[in-house]
Amino acid sequence: MEDVRPPTVSGSFYSHDKHELREHLSELFSGAKSEGTCKAVISPHAGYQFSGMTAAWAVKALKPARTFVILGPNHGGLGDRFSIMKSGKWKTPLGNVAVNQDMAKELSEDCSFLSEDTDSHIMEHSIEVQLPFLQHNFDSFDFVPISILNTDYSEKFLNECINLGKVLASITEQASIGIIASSDFSHYMPKESAEEKDRRALDEILKLDAKGLFEALEDMGGSVCGYGPIAVTMAAAKDMKLTPKIIHKSHSGMVTGDNGSVVSYYAVGFE
Repeated sequence: MEDVRPPTVSGSFYSHDKHELREHLSELFSGAKSEGTCKAVISPHAGYQFSGMTAAWAVKALKPARTFVILGPNHGGLGDRFSIMKSGKWKTPLGNVAVNQDMAKELSEDCSFLSEDTDSHIMEHSIEVQLPFLQHNFDSFDFVPISILNTDYSEKFLNECINLGKVLASITEQASIGIIASSDFSHYMPKESAEEKDRRALDEILKLDAKGLFEALEDMGGSVCGYGPIAVTMAAAKDMKLTPKIIHKSHSGMVTGDNGSVVSYYAVGFE
């Protein structure tokens, strides 16, 4: 019997009730006007009431795929730096999603620093929250979860992100695969400050310059929580000669009414 990872933030980030969740997702996707033209996206991972609209724009922009590789930041610090789950299923209120064992094995063989580790995934929400969006938008798929612990802007970490991106590109070009980098952008600062910092980060993302992104974030003290997953996706997109574009943006102040301390969300597509 396969192991099933239970949801961690069902009932808090999104409804634990299948029908309520479907209704909420239908509402979010009805407002998303993006087209399914992208091989990869950046998508936020906050509570659906805050970032759900932007996440719907991101996921709706994806091309249909048999497998989605979801790269998420490790917020809790448990486990290894680059962690993959090679088997099992993840449960959401909409049903179970299976891990693509063959692809997970292939990625692990091609990236020596990618370790099999469940500790990184058990309590982490950044990958989990993407699954209901995918389940709502696509009929059938499996996935590969990769958790990345962002601790510095070192050349070693940058090179590991780039190497993983290159491996993903080589596999993606041969198979029906989509890539999602799960990340929010600036955290808990005035809206104007967040926009300024986001603009600097986005300038590097739109140039597919992973090194430039690391340098910009370190220089300005950026708080883009998924900069590792984003760098991996940028490297993959660069190898596949994809073109990045900003699809949608929002921030938490649009919901709370507090623009003095916001978290910002962006949907970025690579097509």
